[in-house]
Amino acid sequence: MKVKLLASMLAFLLTACTFVHMAPGATGVKVLATAPANCEKRGEVAVSVKDRLGPYERSEAQVRDELETLARNEAPGLGADRISPLSPVDDGEQRWALWRCGR
Repeated sequence: MKVKLLASMLAFLLTACTFVHMAPGATGVKVLATAPANCEKRGEVAVSVKDRLGPYERSEAQVRDELETLARNEAPGLGADRISPLSPVDDGEQRWALWRCGR
């Protein structure tokens, strides 16, 4: 009984954890719903996170937020200041386009 209680408490605590943190420089990267007009495409990136921890399935919103953060973290390295999704989230993976639009 104690093992089940401990396992359920651990699963609850993991739902509150964010495993991905914003990198320096990524806070200024804007997220767009679609490809922007009049911007230079700087590249594409595929990002992924764990969407399951053993039998426990992570929150879709949390997985989506972490994928967005990972894509934003990649943008400054390619000189991009905007990102837009190229695909929906699929098994904890997503592709993003990186854009430079100027500030």
